[in-house]
Amino acid sequence: MALKVGDLVPSFTAKDSNGIIFDSSTVIGKKPTVIYFYPKDDTRVCTEQACSFRDKYEEFTDLGAEVIGVSGDSSTSHQKFSEKHQLPFTLLSDHDKKIRNLFGVPTALFGLIPGRVTYVIDEKGNIRLIFDNLSGKIHIEKALQMLKKIV
Repeated sequence: MALKVGDLVPSFTAKDSNGIIFDSSTVIGKKPTVIYFYPKDDTRVCTEQACSFRDKYEEFTDLGAEVIGVSGDSSTSHQKFSEKHQLPFTLLSDHDKKIRNLFGVPTALFGLIPGRVTYVIDEKGNIRLIFDNLSGKIHIEKALQMLKKIV
């Protein structure tokens, strides 16, 4: 059952790019949060999307928001990707698809690749926006628009 707008995001844990266990309850329910699911580190569209979040990161933090990227890549892959592109936000490894399944993120292109979906979550932990689109860059603008409405 996929999470939908208005739902409270359940707690989850995952390894970050440093191999450290990240607990969602340290952020979700405490501050606005943007969680974006993407298919793969260092692919063209995923890199464009991550770099767009990086380039606008200050706008997110000025609104008090945290940005978290999630894909099935390993912590080691995330660390290399993050360092290569100087990403200032957390990347989580979802190798077992637990987080993707928890949120109900669909697959794209006839089930061939993991979907690209962005969730904007308010400071109480409720989902305020779900944006599902294969284009990477538009996710950033949609997330910022919603954050500006809710903070």
